[in-house]
Amino acid sequence: MSLLLILFIAAVLFLVTTSLVLLVIGPVMLLNPHRRGKEYYAACSQPLSPADLKLQFSDFWFQSTGTAQLHAWYIPANETARGTILYLHGVGDNKIGGLPLAKVFHRHGFNVMLYDSRAHGMSEGKYCTYGYYERHDVKKAIDVLLERHDTHSQTIGVFGTSMGAAIAVQAAAIEARIAAVVAEGCFTNLRTITVDYQKRLIRLPWHFLRNLVMKRSEFLADFDHHEVSPLQSVKNIHVPILFIHGKNDTFIRYQYSEELYAAANQPKELYLIENASHTDIHQVARQEYEERVVRFFETYLAGHH
Repeated sequence: MSLLLILFIAAVLFLVTTSLVLLVIGPVMLLNPHRRGKEYYAACSQPLSPADLKLQFSDFWFQSTGTAQLHAWYIPANETARGTILYLHGVGDNKIGGLPLAKVFHRHGFNVMLYDSRAHGMSEGKYCTYGYYERHDVKKAIDVLLERHDTHSQTIGVFGTSMGAAIAVQAAAIEARIAAVVAEGCFTNLRTITVDYQKRLIRLPWHFLRNLVMKRSEFLADFDHHEVSPLQSVKNIHVPILFIHGKNDTFIRYQYSEELYAAANQPKELYLIENASHTDIHQVARQEYEERVVRFFETYLAGHH
């Protein structure tokens, strides 16, 4: 047997083996991201609930668009609120990650609601679909907010980070009750970001591997991954939107926020932060970041009153 034939057979076997492995573990990684729990934040000495920040809050569950119950916190403003901000966390994370920002928003007179997305945190749900179903869960969350006597007449803004940003953008395209959006570290569409992650994890850029994973994932979770596209959704948003991205982000490239900004309607803003990566934007930019985000919501939420 010639060396060339041996190399060809080895390459085919490698390709077949890789495809089979990805067909099994790929959908699991995509649809069932590892759930970060209280233990992670406890190890980092982070607050675990609004009570740890000495904030009054209510703890409750609400119904998703399916059968899953989603776990939420609501933190009311101390006095008449300037608006209400809905916080959406990133993939694998949970509402605990939003507590530092919730404290900032509360300090500036906003009500805040945080909840665990389906298949995340304490919430139920078998699969994560990156906005396909989650955008409708945002509508359910707003229904809950508007049933409260203290938010009934308030304008509602959404702050989303990473996957939460993608969900926020997709929700704002179909939900007229959202008055303003902040999208931090957002991707353009699920197809593109899946290839990016594939290259990083297994060093193979082949799109057919992505397609195998996507087809199997679509079958399992009953969704269409082509519809998970903030880049398409943003064209249908006609409320103010602020895009934020760390310029050192190696998970979701900052150029994606530039693409989203270019496709968005006015009014829009783009805030790129030097020396910040994917999860440390708040820590890197600190006061400037807080002022920029708060000013945006003050302008477009509080400014409505």
